[in-house]
Amino acid sequence: VFSFKSVFKTKIYNFELPPLMHLNAPSDNREVRHQKEEDVHQRIVVNEVNFVRKCISAESSQEDLWGKLICTNFKVSFILQDAPPKQKSHLSHLLLGEHDIPLTCLEQVVTVNDTRGKKKVLGSNQKLKFNPTELILYCKDLRILRFCFDEAGPESAKKVCLAIAHYSHPADLHLLFGFEYQGRRYHESKGTYGTVNGSTPRGGLRTPIFDRPSDWDREIKRTSASGWRVCSVNESFDISKSLPEYIVVPVSLADQDLKRYSIFFTDQRLPLWCWNHPNGSALVRMASISDPVQQRKIEQRVFTAITKSHPQRSDVFKSDLDKCLPNIQDIQSSFVKVRHICVIGERRCRDNHCKYSTSWCSVIRAFLKHSAEIVYCLDGKNASVILQEEEDRDLNCVVSSLVQLMLDPQYRSLTGFQSLVQKEWVMAGHRFLDRCNHLKKNDKEESPLFMLFLDCVWQMMNQYPAAFEFTETYLTVLSDSMWIPLFSTFLFNSPKQRAQHLIDFAKNKAIPAGEDQAVYFPPVWDWSQQFSTKDQTLFNNPMYVGKGAACVQNGEVKTFTRTKRNYSSSVRATPSSLRNGLKGGEETLTRRGSLLSELKPDFSPVKVESPSERFFRDLFSQPADQRGLLIPLLMPSHVALWKLYFLRWVPEACIPKGGPITAFHKLSQLVDEIEILQSQLRQYKGPSPGSTPLPSPGGPPVNQRRMYFKASPQNDPPTPPDFLTSSFPFTPMGNLCRRSIHGTPISKFLNGARIWLSTETLANDTV
Repeated sequence: VFSFKSVFKTKIYNFELPPLMHLNAPSDNREVRHQKEEDVHQRIVVNEVNFVRKCISAESSQEDLWGKLICTNFKVSFILQDAPPKQKSHLSHLLLGEHDIPLTCLEQVVTVNDTRGKKKVLGSNQKLKFNPTELILYCKDLRILRFCFDEAGPESAKKVCLAIAHYSHPADLHLLFGFEYQGRRYHESKGTYGTVNGSTPRGGLRTPIFDRPSDWDREIKRTSASGWRVCSVNESFDISKSLPEYIVVPVSLADQDLKRYSIFFTDQRLPLWCWNHPNGSALVRMASISDPVQQRKIEQRVFTAITKSHPQRSDVFKSDLDKCLPNIQDIQSSFVKVRHICVIGERRCRDNHCKYSTSWCSVIRAFLKHSAEIVYCLDGKNASVILQEEEDRDLNCVVSSLVQLMLDPQYRSLTGFQSLVQKEWVMAGHRFLDRCNHLKKNDKEESPLFMLFLDCVWQMMNQYPAAFEFTETYLTVLSDSMWIPLFSTFLFNSPKQRAQHLIDFAKNKAIPAGEDQAVYFPPVWDWSQQFSTKDQTLFNNPMYVGKGAACVQNGEVKTFTRTKRNYSSSVRATPSSLRNGLKGGEETLTRRGSLLSELKPDFSPVKVESPSERFFRDLFSQPADQRGLLIPLLMPSHVALWKLYFLRWVPEACIPKGGPITAFHKLSQLVDEIEILQSQLRQYKGPSPGSTPLPSPGGPPVNQRRMYFKASPQNDPPTPPDFLTSSFPFTPMGNLCRRSIHGTPISKFLNGARIWLSTETLANDTV
């Protein structure tokens, strides 16, 4: 008799389980053949049941799959009875099989008994009074998986359902599988440890972690922020538990001043420097000042220090995001709403929170608009900006990241984007553990802030496809990685929590003191843990025109150069009432929703073009500089549904040989062919310019080529391969089993709507 207590340290169940066994136990040749390489890391089978039917369609059972359903201490696995044919139509994950779901990815575990008409949502330590005939798994990556136990033993089916529900509700953070997996991985790979982003960790680390002064020093030098310095006042987290140990502060502020001021901020969070504009203006984020008596005094001192850091002693503006943007509850309810419409196919939104929520597209527009207004202050007004939020750990993460993405092309490269997330989310103390609800303890704290940010990034990519080095596949995979509890990036609420848990982890796993935490518990940026080198090339955008990219003009290869725009002629003097961030009867920033035509007050009888309107008019009147300032268009028709993310599992939305992937396929082949020719030119060793080029053995080795789709031989047909669909590199096959969406708002959208105007409109559009 096995007890959960031996593995999970919680309540002992009163039902029997089979003896523990490892997934790589040679019980069946077909099962062994389909096990992943990572199963050597002691993944434990908690329970299993044979003769399970995985439903592919709710309408018919002809395409259903038969196999074994297994619950381990990491994931739910479905091992097919018959070996499937090898497919090329989806990513091959090194840690997860095609039919695997990480336990942290499960949102709801629902058991059904058709004969008795009963249904129950299972949680941890719950009993099940009926034998289930079906198991429905609702996943956080929008999948809906359905398993039927027609031929399975009723008791075995009940046990595996209870095991899945129990293990998907861990009692404590250290019980997540990553703490077991990374410990074994470290010792088994000691001396030959994997690389991060293709480089030896800390030897040539491409993505800085920002847990040491040198990372911040490089960022200060890169942005020419001469008025700022790295400060160690929070070393060992002496001042704030949610701030990083090293922060960047104005040179004019002494450490003793910072210690005195810190007690007045929420959670003692001192103002954080984010980024410096080439004109000297700075982007700063700050928590609210808890003492209203001291608020004006402390704010004035902070504003004065930031003003001194500016070469022209320019003004400082403050934007209170709590007052002008949706809160985390609004964001959560709007996301639930769009998920219901896209995935579940609701004919109407029956829940009260859907009725009163703001639409997801409206939330995206609000954040992009406000970020654009901050850009105007930094770039157009030449003024520093403070982003203020009560705790400085949610909305500030989204807006500060978007502002830097719009202004700095460095953050639109793959490594730069990862460093942006590391700096503005991970080290700034975003509550990933609570907002992702990994422990499923408090649904009220759950909110998809990071998902909102990724959707905003996709909106910009959709409008400026050549400005980003990475692809929407990369963004989608990054969002999925939140639900794989093996990386330090998305597991913790703060840098201190991360550091303390990893110190304890190192002691428990006999890891030598002083070993780099990025080595023994790496971040998600070590993509080699999840994907092969070949599959990682799906992250590379063939249209990218950033640093290092080249174009051919008149037969010559030329590199792109960034053009510098000057808006000083279109910006008028700042009113004295707004100087140094202090209000004088007017708002410190333009009103919410004021962009382009919306910048004009409705009550104004005379329409006079304001400096901000002129700024954006000048910007949009010229061709977009893909390596310069980028502001997205924000009319409702410009904000689209991110189809690859929201509709990748929807069979009705899957277009064979259609969608953006067809253009991606052709462009990748073209870029690969160009790079082969460039490599051959570099190998040319002719004695003189007029001589005949020597034949080259070919381009770079296949494993060093950047494109996923390689240049095809001249005789090959130009048609895309059969496995390409609009859902590529994902497949809806068996990942979304629910009733037909015929007659629902999403079906009407798929059947002819060209513009996703608003999820609010679709939700109210009843049959």
